[in-house]
Amino acid sequence: QVQLVESGGGAVQAGGTLRLSCAVSRGIFNSASMGWFRQVPGKKREGVACIDRDGITNYGTSVTGRFAISQDNIRATLNLQLNNLKPEDTAVYYCVAGNIYCSGGYWSSAQYFPYWGQGTQVTVSS
Repeated sequence: QVQLVESGGGAVQAGGTLRLSCAVSRGIFNSASMGWFRQVPGKKREGVACIDRDGITNYGTSVTGRFAISQDNIRATLNLQLNNLKPEDTAVYYCVAGNIYCSGGYWSSAQYFPYWGQGTQVTVSS
């Protein structure tokens, strides 16, 4: 069964931190890549971070230097550390898996990730 289940969202003040986790079913944990997208109502989904089976990572320009993606191969979880949060980081964050590698620009397009979690809300107040 294909399953991605996010946890760890919440409400914090600007400058705060959060850690998102995603439990990934084994069948898709071995996908070429996994990552995180976010979406604000009325806007298109934005690629936040990507990690692939070669260990390559990539980040959206607005989060580079503040967010860090990692994976735990024993627990089959995908994590996203969010540091120095800003109000503009407020969004629903989705865990994804797909068959595209993270080098190059295609990783930030939602169309290349067929597997999605249900999302977790992150709210940052000023």
